[in-house]
Amino acid sequence: MKSPKARFEKSGKTRTFQVEYLARVEGEGALHVTLEGDRVEDVQLRIFEPPRFFEGFLQGRSALEAPDITARICGICPVAYQMSSCHAIEAALGIRLEGPLRDLRRLLYCGEWIESHTLHVYMLHAPDFLGCEGAVDLARAHPEAMQRGLALKKAGNAIVAAIGGREIHPVNVRVGGFYRVPTRAELDPLYATLEHARELALETVRWVAGFDFPELEPDYEWVAMQHADEYPMNEGRLVSNRGLDIEPREFEQHVIEEHVAYTNALQGSLRERGSYMVGPQARYALNFERLTPLARSTAQEVGLGAVCRNPFRSIIVRAIEVLHACDEALAILDRYQRPRAAAVEVELRAGEGMAFTEAPRGVLYHRYVLDAEGRIEKAVIVPPTSQNQRQIEVDLHALISEYVRLPERELAHRCEQAIRNYDPCISCATHFLKLEVERR
Repeated sequence: MKSPKARFEKSGKTRTFQVEYLARVEGEGALHVTLEGDRVEDVQLRIFEPPRFFEGFLQGRSALEAPDITARICGICPVAYQMSSCHAIEAALGIRLEGPLRDLRRLLYCGEWIESHTLHVYMLHAPDFLGCEGAVDLARAHPEAMQRGLALKKAGNAIVAAIGGREIHPVNVRVGGFYRVPTRAELDPLYATLEHARELALETVRWVAGFDFPELEPDYEWVAMQHADEYPMNEGRLVSNRGLDIEPREFEQHVIEEHVAYTNALQGSLRERGSYMVGPQARYALNFERLTPLARSTAQEVGLGAVCRNPFRSIIVRAIEVLHACDEALAILDRYQRPRAAAVEVELRAGEGMAFTEAPRGVLYHRYVLDAEGRIEKAVIVPPTSQNQRQIEVDLHALISEYVRLPERELAHRCEQAIRNYDPCISCATHFLKLEVERR
């Protein structure tokens, strides 16, 4: 497949190529690669989308406004921002949700995982494996597959709408719970929808497992949440396959962010060891035994195993997580009893709270410092894509070294595909730079 936006230059032994606008990713970014002969000299994932300053917008606002403001960071994963902000503020106020309210939050997150992963699998990533330029081309060539993807995404949207009040930027989430909780009768229509979605998810796993995958198996440090009893979404410790095991309050002691000149998003790394990966592959590798039995057996059926090291096969892992989320959502519906109150009592006061949850793309960290009136004095938000940026560049370096003799346009396309392995949300990542306004 051609990469129409790629530009190639050569001067002596030095070759460069640029993908000026990355396709089929959320947000605006580019890729610049420099080769000396067949040696990779430099790889830069350039994020040129303007910074969005959400931490600055939050300062001086009531802590109760944070879930609605942060939801606007992303139209694809607003639930993740609402959940992380709620958990962090509740930690500052000494609040913890249990029972049906906790279940509803997890069910809401299941909806987002289903719709977000499905969007990536069918609209953004599958075209790479099927020789299609994009979703429209794929729909023409594989109409049944696209219809399946649209129906599966619709099921995820239905969950978000039923609990969050609408499909995009939900309005029913608040610190302490919800503004209103649904009755069992209101949730009952989701049963048939999710049972059908589970069958579609099974078909999706088997479909994507049949794709041809480039060979690449880096030695990752995977970082993901881990919970004793469940596949991680809202609660747990942050662990890695190399010994990291921390609570939210320890996050900034281990994760550092640096501004790199060529990108408008901070790059995250582990203070101890450098680049790391968050997201579906990391969750899967560190929590395989916590998947539902159907999700585990299906992964084994398609030959995935308990660990997946090839980033191009991450599309299978995402499909497995969709299947798991359908199972999990059905289990929550089975036991749901409407709580007496839609939220617990919230008393604003001074405090500091931190939390991470598992967005579809990986760990999303929030920290808030509140004053005595419960206004936000400081906000820190670390999205998955900013944490993955450095690891994406490491992957690209390894990939280009392996496939350097490919024709240039094919190599450029393979690099774009490698970036899409991470389903980067560039807009999420570009709101970290400090804004100072001097008024005279």
